[in-house]
Formats: sequence, C-alpha cells, structure tokens
Amino acid sequence: MRVAHVITRLIVGGAQENTIASVLGLRRKPGLEVSLISGPTTGPEGSLEPRVASIPGLLTIVPELIRPIAPVPDWLALRKLKLLFREQRPDLVHTHSGKAGVLGRLAAHAAGVPIIVHTIHGPSFGPFQGALANFALRAAERRAGRVTTHFVSVANAMTQQYLAAGIGRPEQYTRIFSGFDLEPFFNAKNDPALRAKLGIAPDEFVVGKIARLFKLKGHEELIAAAPELVLRCPRIKFLLVGDGLWRGRLERLIRARGLAGRFVFAGLVPPEEIPQYVGVMNALVHLSQREGLARALPQVLAAGRPVVAAECDGAGEVCLEGETGFLIHPGNRSRLVQRLTELAQDEALRQRLGRRGCELVKEWFPTQRMVDEQHALYLRLQAEARR
Repeated sequence: MRVAHVITRLIVGGAQENTIASVLGLRRKPGLEVSLISGPTTGPEGSLEPRVASIPGLLTIVPELIRPIAPVPDWLALRKLKLLFREQRPDLVHTHSGKAGVLGRLAAHAAGVPIIVHTIHGPSFGPFQGALANFALRAAERRAGRVTTHFVSVANAMTQQYLAAGIGRPEQYTRIFSGFDLEPFFNAKNDPALRAKLGIAPDEFVVGKIARLFKLKGHEELIAAAPELVLRCPRIKFLLVGDGLWRGRLERLIRARGLAGRFVFAGLVPPEEIPQYVGVMNALVHLSQREGLARALPQVLAAGRPVVAAECDGAGEVCLEGETGFLIHPGNRSRLVQRLTELAQDEALRQRLGRRGCELVKEWFPTQRMVDEQHALYLRLQAEARR
C-alpha cells in the first residue's frame, strides 16, 4: 500500500511531531510505502524538517502550501498536490492540519485517490474566532469532509465538535491518542545544575508551562494569577518553555506587574530536551483555549508531575479531576490559584496524582500503539474499499 501524508508545515509542535512519528513508524510496517508532503517551514517556532529531510525519497516540499489563506498560492498548492498524487498514485492519502487538511483532501479526491484520511489535531473553528472566519472554516471543513473516507481524532472532544458542525458520521471517526517516546519522560530528573542555570533555587516550587508564546495559549491568564500565587507561595517560580511572536508582549506584562524575577523564559527548546525541563517542574499548568489534546499534558504526566488544565477540548481526557490533576473552567482565576496552591503545599498529593498520571500515559501514549492503531485502520479501510 502506498501512503502519502500531507501537512502544512513542519514547525516544532504537537501535530508535526505526531505526523513525523507516524510516518517513520509506518515506514517500518511490511507492505507500506510512506511519503510525506509539506509546505515550507517558517516562523519562530523552530523546524522539525531536518528529521526527515535527509531520508531519501521521503519528503516533498510544496512552496505554495502556506498557512495563511491566500487565493493564488492556495490554488497553485491545490494544483500541485493533485499533480503529485497523480504521479505517485497513492492508495491512501492522510492529511494533517487545517490548510493541508482541506487542500490535500480535495486534491486527493480530484486525483482519484481511493482512501482519504484526515487527522484532527485541533479545532479549525470555535468561539476563539469571529463569526465570518467560523462560517468560512466550517464550510471548508464540510466540503473536505464530504470526500473524506475516515477521520482520526486525537481526542473524543474533536469528534464531538466536528459531528456537531455537521461534518461526517459517527462511524467515520476513530480516536487515536498522539503517541510519543515515553522513556525520556519516565526518566526525567530534577537536575540541580539545570535549575541553577535557569536561576531557580533547589527549594523553589516550579510551575511549568509548555506552549508557543502566542494568543489563545493562556500565558496572560497565568501572569494575571501570579501576584496572588506569590503571596500564598513565596517560593514559587514560573518556567515558560517555548517561543513565539508574543514573547515581547508577555515580558512587558510581567514587568508591569513587578514579576520579572518570578518568570523564567527557557525559549525554544528542541523536543528531545523537553524531558530535562519537565524534570525541574513540580507541576504543569495548561490554559490553552484552543487545543485538540496538548502533547505537554501526557508528557508531564509521564514524568509523574500533576497538571492543572483549563477544561477545553481534549484536556479532560488525560487530566482526570482528582486523579491525575485538576480541571478548571477557562478564566476561573480564583480556582487556578487555589489548585496550584494546594499542589505547592501538599507533596503527597503531587505524588499521588503523578503516579496515576504515569500509569495512564504508559497504557495509552506509546508511539508504537499510535502507529499500530493507524496501520490497523489503514488495512481495515483498504479491505472495505475492495468490497
């Protein structure tokens, strides 16, 4: 079976790590020929392109496949994708992300590809956008959905949102959690040398946040809660892992609140180094308002750290209330302060939540499980197509 994966860009991010891990894992399955098509990787988020660029015949870059909506490049990208599929003749096209998801599926259908799969890594539409944008994006997703054989959701919350928008039927959806290499997180240690490098004392309680520094990621909400947290927990610090266009904006907010010594910006950290930074965290806070299921949540749970997460999209499928962490309603600052204070003051509670989180992740998030479930889905769809 020839399989082509398509994604908009290979920045450092959960959807991109998922896609690369899937492609590399599926290439090891007997009877599969797997290729990857991407647009150019641009932006301050970093690039994962080197992971696949050196593998002969794996990666094809389509320069016109860009993230912003742009009629001429979009039409050219659609045309080039269609030509690529006609040349490569894949038996199955598997798309990822918003732009590549729509253009890739329409191009695959036009090229006569018999099986078209799309992974929903996060919502394309929702309350985080205006009415006009939501109307256009829902229309595009419905159009692409009509030519989609099957949907893979990284969380059941994504399935529910897309079905509610009139996209597909329940039997067309399968949840496959976004797997990753668990061992580095199982082995994550609280490294005194890294703490010292970051300016964090051995006895300080570290609240971590792993996310791009951008809108809808919840950094502003954490900064707003920080003064009260400092009053309740004088030995608290906040470690922000990631970079993005909002770094300057967030630094100004922090200075304006007199919190410059409390926030540590780790900057853009290569994915293979994330476990080291998780190791110095005592808990993770995740306040994103738009996320399928943030990779940071199971990663931190794998390291035995509890999480406090906004009840948004798929967070509640791994942040189990009172079992692996605590869920809060988005914008509920008092509850955010309360839960982080509880964790800071109760080591036994942190250990209990961390142990349960580690057990959950060990069962559901191995890379091999994700790859095996995708492979089984491909074989089932191929058998159904032959009937």
